[in-house]
This record gives sequence, structure tokens and C-alpha cells, in this order.
Amino acid sequence: MKSRAARPHSPADQPGGGALPGRLGDELREELIAFRRDLHMHPELGNQEFRTTAAIKDRLEKAGLKPKVLAVGTGLMCDVGEWDGVTPMLALRADIDALPIPDTKAGVPYRSTVPDRAHACGHDVHTTTVLGAGLVLADLDRQGRLPNAVRLIFQPAEEVLPGGAVDAIESGVLEGVGRIIGVHCDPKVDVGRIGLHVGAITSACDRLEITLDGPGGHTARPHLTTDLVTAAARIAVDVPALLARRVDARAGLALTWGRLETGHAPNVIPQHAELSGTVRCLNLDAWREAPDLVHAAVDEVAGMHRAKTVINYVRGVPPVVNDAESIGLLDAAMTERRGSYAIEDTEQSLGGEDFSWYLERVPGAMARLGVRTPGDTRGLDLHRGNFDVDEEAITVGVELFTAAALFDGGRS
Repeated sequence: MKSRAARPHSPADQPGGGALPGRLGDELREELIAFRRDLHMHPELGNQEFRTTAAIKDRLEKAGLKPKVLAVGTGLMCDVGEWDGVTPMLALRADIDALPIPDTKAGVPYRSTVPDRAHACGHDVHTTTVLGAGLVLADLDRQGRLPNAVRLIFQPAEEVLPGGAVDAIESGVLEGVGRIIGVHCDPKVDVGRIGLHVGAITSACDRLEITLDGPGGHTARPHLTTDLVTAAARIAVDVPALLARRVDARAGLALTWGRLETGHAPNVIPQHAELSGTVRCLNLDAWREAPDLVHAAVDEVAGMHRAKTVINYVRGVPPVVNDAESIGLLDAAMTERRGSYAIEDTEQSLGGEDFSWYLERVPGAMARLGVRTPGDTRGLDLHRGNFDVDEEAITVGVELFTAAALFDGGRS
């Protein structure tokens, strides 16, 4: 796909002007904004999204649809239109869980009402766009204008490794699906635009937990102890450096610590220490090698300090690798809705996303959905308590999904 970052407007770039159905009416737009705000006020963590699941289910049923709650008890799937049992369906995926952080926004009526819980990653927007697309497509189906059935997937626990996508797949959400698409909020992209990228758009992400043990003692006699404070400090510094020299730099393998805990008194060398962090990787092959590399590096450094180690390497998610044909579908859909100047190239990030598990089974793609109000200089970012979006992004997401469904359903 050619770069669109600075593409000038031209008549050929103009959107379809309503030739393709599925535009979002004012009444439904206002309802969806209210729905998103309700979710934002009542965030639920992974595998605890009972209220969220019930709200989605209720609205789909009011539209005459038949959603099915997933086997894990939260999340659901719902077909729009009747699947013929032969033609592969397009799936639209949303994640529905929130994060365990406080909502620090001020001056908005939809601030989280749940202490230390917030929709700080935009999953409330993802959910609302797929819900809205489902409602629009259901109306088109009643009019006989939906060419093929579409599967809606509302997935729980995206933030819980290895991701709720694994359970959703086991619940059968991909049966009959030939392609899957999704969006992720991007606060660095202006609302009204999307970012597309063929190939890996996110990175692999694993969790690493290390415990160190040894005989502690008096800080006056470190030579008679296992100095776990020094051992933990050296592991924190040296292991990432060793990894950087034992894998091709282009693989982007990065170990970053989020917690280091040890000791209780300034004159006591402790008997126990803990470190935890994440291992992220741009390259799929390097990700597969990462556990062995990490184990070897930790053992090497810990051995120098006579520390006994227990390593818990928790496999997370592989990279999201966008299929070129699916990116072409999103490109065509956005061009129809907003013009091709509303599409920009985007780069692979070090963030992880369990959407990758779907792409291990079927082709698909994830787009970055712009949520920044043009001119906003606040520098909002994901996983921060003050994260918020320009709600026009809901309209953009709904119309992108509906156009993609109509284009995909009309393929030969």
C-alpha cells in the first residue's frame, strides 16, 4: 500500500457519498454514544464482564438478533443474517474488558464509578462500534440488502494473558468464519482517520516472574551471605543487556521490568527477592526462541551471585500479523466512507494484542482507529488514567465495519 501520510485531497479521493448503505443515523449515533458512556462508567475486569455482557445481549435481542454468551460466562457471539453453511462469514471483533487502574479524568459526566477500574484502553469504544455495526447490518438484513451473514464477536479478557481470544476460539466463534477484522483506538491518530499496515502491526508479549532465594544475613558480613539485593539489581540490568546481544537486533526483543521487590531493613541482607516484567518481540521466530534465551541469561547472571532462582515464564500473545487482502478490504471500506486521504500508514508497535490468536486460524487485519480530536495537545495515551476519546470515532468505526461487511459479502 502506498504511503498516505501526506496525501493531498483530490476528487478521486472523495467518499462514496452514500452510494453504499450503512451510514449511521443521528438517533442511533446518540444512542451509541450513551451506550459507550454507560460502559465507561461501569468498567469490569477480564472474565468479570457480566454487566457489560448483559447490556450488549439486551440491545442485540431488542434488534431481533440471537446472541449467545460464551462458555466462559462473559462475552458473546451473534450472527447477523442467516449463515448458509457454505459461504465464509466476515467476523467483526471487539474486546470488552477494562483495566485495574483509577480513572483520573476530571470534568466529564461519564468518569468511572468503580474505584481503581477504568476503560483506559478504549475497549468501550471497540465494543460500541461492533454493536453499532451489528445494529446497522441487522436493519440492512431486514431490507434484504445484506449479501452475506456477519459474525459479531464480543470477547472478554483481552488484558489477561494469554488473552480471552483463546477461550473465545474454544467456544466456537470462528466456526464458519473466513475472515476477521477489528480496530484498536489510537490516541496519536486524529478522529476521522485510520492507520493501516500490512504484516505485523503489534508485537509478541509475554510475562516474566523471577524469585531469588539464598541465605541472608548482616550487611556487615556480605561475604557470608548470598547478597540478593545485588543479585536482583544485576539481573535487572544485565539480563536485558545480554538478550540484546544474543538475538538479531532487528527482532526487537525487549525485556522491561515493572516490579523489583526485596528486603525489609537497611542493615539486613534479605533471603528473598522478586522481579517481574514483560518480554516483547517484533519478530515471530525470535518470540519462539525467547523463553530459552531468557532462562539461560537469568541463570547465568544469578549463578555469578550464588542465588537460587525460580523462573515463571508465562506465554502471552504472538504478533498481530495483518493479511494483505484484509488490509485491502479495510482500505476500500474507509475510502468509500471518508475518502482515501483518511487512511494513513502506521508502524508496528511493541504493544501486545490477543487478536493475534484469531489470525493464527483465519486471515484478517486490525486497523488503528483515530480517537484524537484534531489540535488536541494533551498527549493522551493508552493505559493511563486520563485516557479519553473523541466520540466521533464511534461513527467512523461503525461505518468502516459496515462498509467492510458489505464489500466482503459481495465478493465472488
